Amino acid sequence: MWIWVCGPYATGGADRQQRAANLRILNQAALELFRRGHTPVIGANMALPMIDAAGMDDASHDIRLPLSLALLEKCDACLRIGGESRGSDIEVDRFRASGRPVFSSMNDIPDAAKDTAP
Repeated sequence: MWIWVCGPYATGGADRQQRAANLRILNQAALELFRRGHTPVIGANMALPMIDAAGMDDASHDIRLPLSLALLEKCDACLRIGGESRGSDIEVDRFRASGRPVFSSMNDIPDAAKDTAP
């Protein structure tokens, strides 16, 4: 499955160091999904190079959130990790509204060998 990984990134006015730590947590979850045979997708990893090219602050939603919302439409499921995050809540709502699964634990995600999704 292609699995969207979301959780706190810039929540609560996180400074650059906290955002980097938050992204490491998202990437660690993505690595675990990859090792389990899934294709993980993190919106910030797609958006941050463009945000940098635009000379914008990486906490800005101007590119990150719209790109994330477009990209998550290509995913089969969502893994929501971490604490409070307005952006992640919006993303989860999109998955639920479309009937796609939202997982809150790595243990709830089906084994990739049994997965029949493209």
